[in-house]
Amino acid sequence: MGGRSRPEPPRARERRLSLARSVDRRPSAQGIHVPGSSAIETLLGVVKQQAARSGRFARVQIQGDRLVCEADGSAEPAWYRVDCDKGRLWVSLVMRDRWLSESIEADLMHTGDKLEELIDEELVDQGVEGAGPTYEHFRSDDMLFTFRTPISPVAGDEVDADRVMRWLLAYEACFRNLGDMESGEGEE
Repeated sequence: MGGRSRPEPPRARERRLSLARSVDRRPSAQGIHVPGSSAIETLLGVVKQQAARSGRFARVQIQGDRLVCEADGSAEPAWYRVDCDKGRLWVSLVMRDRWLSESIEADLMHTGDKLEELIDEELVDQGVEGAGPTYEHFRSDDMLFTFRTPISPVAGDEVDADRVMRWLLAYEACFRNLGDMESGEGEE
């Protein structure tokens, strides 16, 4: 050993956001590994910066263990979120206004489009192929009308900031043109 010490790993490598190294290795019910709290905070911090730079959201902030992005131009307030629930990362759209939620539902009903297919098309546009997204639609305990989709990992259990950002942008692009998510300028 005589005075020689091991070189410390480069800081850049430590900051890389591949959660594969920083996850709790206990499998969740869905077979996806649950990210640790500090890993989630780091991941959300990077996605927050990317979301703010994208210019697609009116405001971007972190609230606890959740990234919240205010929908830009929506007829009523609505927020895109990224958070961890039931051992999975989720992207969601939430709103207080029942009318706004129903306007999205009505668009889907009248066009005959399937939300899963619309989300999948936007994911493909973002470079995420074969995700096979599903979604849930419900009114949450905090009285928000919610559309949400689990973010599927890359091979194994890897979910990184780039992948989360792609899902967030796909969600925003999918919902932007549904219902009254994009109010026309000059409308009263």
